Amino acid sequence: MLLPGVEALGFELVDAELVGGGGNPTLRVYIDNPHGITVDDCAAVSRQISAILDVEDPIAGSYTLEVSSPGLDRPLVTVEDYRKRVGETVKVKLRRPELTGRRHYSGTLLEVKTDCIVLDVDNEQHELAFDVIDRARLVPKF
Repeated sequence: MLLPGVEALGFELVDAELVGGGGNPTLRVYIDNPHGITVDDCAAVSRQISAILDVEDPIAGSYTLEVSSPGLDRPLVTVEDYRKRVGETVKVKLRRPELTGRRHYSGTLLEVKTDCIVLDVDNEQHELAFDVIDRARLVPKF
C-alpha cells in the first residue's frame, strides 16, 4: 500500500518493517534514489506515507514512523535489486545452513538466475536459492 505513494514522489521503496511490540511499535521505511537521499526527501516521503496510513489504518494503536536511506550496506530485497548489483560484493545470510553446510557468505555477485544467485567466494562459485536467503546486503566500498 505504500509503494504507489513512495514511487509517486520519485523514490524507490527499498524495504519496510514493523519492529518492536507493546504500546508503541516502529514502522521503518527505507527509500532510495540514484541521486541519494536527503533529510528533505525523508520528510516528504514521511508526510506522504502518514497520509496513506491515516486513511488505510493498518496498524492498531499508536506507532512511530521512521523514513530513511537504506545506507551504504543497503539490503537486497527484490530480484531486481540483485540484478542491479551484479559485480558488487554482497553479504548473504541463509535461513537454514543445513543445505550448504554454512550460513554466511560474502563474495562477488556474479549472476542472478530465475531462482537463485551465483556468488564467487574465494574463487569458488556458490548457487544460493532465493527461498533460503534470509537477508542480503551490499558490502560498502571505502
